[in-house]
Amino acid sequence: MRARQKRVNGLAIHSVLIALGIVWVYPFVWMLFSSLKTNTELIASGIKLLPEVPQWDNYNRAWTEANFSGYFQNTVIITVATVVIVVLMCALTGYALGRVQFPGRKLFVIVITATMFMPKGYTILPIYMTIKYMGLLNSLPGVILAESSGAHVLFILLFMSYFYKLPNELEESAEMDGAGFWRTFRTVMLPLSKPMIATTAIMQFIWTWNSFFVPLIFTMNNPDLRTLAVGMYAFVGEHSVDWTGMAAAAVISIMPIIAVFVAFQRFFIEGISGSVKG
Repeated sequence: MRARQKRVNGLAIHSVLIALGIVWVYPFVWMLFSSLKTNTELIASGIKLLPEVPQWDNYNRAWTEANFSGYFQNTVIITVATVVIVVLMCALTGYALGRVQFPGRKLFVIVITATMFMPKGYTILPIYMTIKYMGLLNSLPGVILAESSGAHVLFILLFMSYFYKLPNELEESAEMDGAGFWRTFRTVMLPLSKPMIATTAIMQFIWTWNSFFVPLIFTMNNPDLRTLAVGMYAFVGEHSVDWTGMAAAAVISIMPIIAVFVAFQRFFIEGISGSVKG
């Protein structure tokens, strides 16, 4: 009797979770099928999914006429460069905070942690002025520096927690082999932190790929340097909106994120669970 009740409870829980999963996934599925409709059919079909005749030309229109091929290239360059910079800087900072004892270390951790609660809008002006003085406005390097700027406190704390729990024998063995601070970090500590690198890379990839505010501000006078998120403006006209073209562009934009997460989800889960255990 108890086993039967347990099976019933399990079936009820799974049924609720499946229903919630369908509700969660449905908007994406609807967007996917909407990208294959005409604008008239999209407006008239409501929540109907399947198109009468698939309009694959929507993707061609988004890729060529709306210049999403150029926006895609800009987004890849900005995202990859930003991820590399953020991973290296956060790993180095986390290693120093996790392994090196220096005066004011705890105070420094408290101060940078407090910056997590500061809205990014408050820091965009000094970042903008810095990029302007460097002569990098309306350029890809300027956008990359703006995206990779900031404390990235969450990633620093994740690396710090991970490096802190590693045994001291690793550094002692490296020192016996004549390795200094940088060589120990590069050849011993960094390779051991692959789960944290994957976690940081995936999260930063998603944030940078979907970033709208920073690319909009720093490419305002050069539309050719827009990213995919900012490029959505191309489908909004003065008196009309190309909804199906926008849906096709959204599918193009989101597919790389899904691919990256699926490919590296194991490392992402290991990194999160490792930081929690630490």
